[in-house]
Amino acid sequence: MLLSKRAEMYLPEGWPAYFSRTEGCSVWDLDGREFKDLGLMGVGTNILGYSRPEVDAAVQETVTKGNLSTLNAPEEVYLAEKLIELHPWADMVRYARSGGEACAIAVRIGRAASGKDKVAFCGYHGWHDWYLAANLSDDDSLTGHLLPGLEPNGVPKALTGTSIPFQFNDLDQITTIMESDPNIGVIYMEVQRSDPPAPGFLEGVRALADKHNAVLIFDECTSGFRREMGGMHLHYGVEPDIATFGKTLGNGYAITAIIGRAEVMQAAQTSFISSTFWTERIGPTAALATLEVMAKEDAPARVHEIGITIQEMWKQLGDSVGLTVTTGGLPALANFTVVGLDPLAVKTYITSRMLDQGYLSGNSLYVSIAHTNSILDQYYQALAVVFAELAAMDDTRLAAALPHGTAQAGFKRLT
Repeated sequence: MLLSKRAEMYLPEGWPAYFSRTEGCSVWDLDGREFKDLGLMGVGTNILGYSRPEVDAAVQETVTKGNLSTLNAPEEVYLAEKLIELHPWADMVRYARSGGEACAIAVRIGRAASGKDKVAFCGYHGWHDWYLAANLSDDDSLTGHLLPGLEPNGVPKALTGTSIPFQFNDLDQITTIMESDPNIGVIYMEVQRSDPPAPGFLEGVRALADKHNAVLIFDECTSGFRREMGGMHLHYGVEPDIATFGKTLGNGYAITAIIGRAEVMQAAQTSFISSTFWTERIGPTAALATLEVMAKEDAPARVHEIGITIQEMWKQLGDSVGLTVTTGGLPALANFTVVGLDPLAVKTYITSRMLDQGYLSGNSLYVSIAHTNSILDQYYQALAVVFAELAAMDDTRLAAALPHGTAQAGFKRLT
């Protein structure tokens, strides 16, 4: 169902693929074994930790009162008001329930507003036709935009050439693309996934969108609320025409939002964008409760600072045993690499050995405020053992320690 949850992405044998319950940063499998999640935390959805009581209580009250009816849920309006309060440049809001849907809605509105068909994009934006169309003309165009190996089978070949990738922080490249093709009406990009934007990059893209009458969309489905109370673009001071949010917005409940300027968002009225379950009540209820707890707990700033601490500790643990460890990603979505060893083998070995010690953990960590100092101290102690073992290995010995092979990289068909 979800590529990021396939057992093959972590450990070819032995990964506990299914869960029974959650709490804080703990996950229990179907056999009742508890694991501390020092990995993806619900693929980045649970910034407040699993089963946050205030959010669950709000949802349970909604279930008691009724989730969906012929009439609309007022929570849609309350959430829209809150999102616009956090993003004063925006005037209107639409909702969906998944990140891919939100991205597709944003592109549809952007195309309608600009009156142009083509999209220039940077980063990962889901599974819909508009995005996978980039691989119709070049089967590795999406390599480097998070997931290599995505095949566009089922995407109409008539869409060839309608989605054009550019590299993050390469202002010259996107400038050339925009100046060479007047039919590009949308620039769609992540504000930051790994490296921060270079000075002037976001501002330069904003100026290009204005110059070429294109709609600038920031995909904050992953980055949103991981540094600022709102989108990452607030930290950098560059305003888009549309922004999309997901992941953290409902702390594990399905809700995504598309916010934007009125003059752009009104273009949705000239298209058709509609779905019954976008109007269910649990999503916006969970989002309102999540935003309230986020603000009270200062969660965005906390996960950013926790992430910085974790990245430093990874490097210190490496130094202590003679490994060179480099770190990357947003601090709240941190990852590390052990220099000189096969990266995929390292990830698989760490996953296996940390699982032995009661952790769901590899070479990346999506931070939540449930990752307390005491839990992190225990995690560092467990990881130190694994780092010491890696320090005594080369690629040959590492491969020998993985009798079932390495985890998958990117998208591979299951047989």
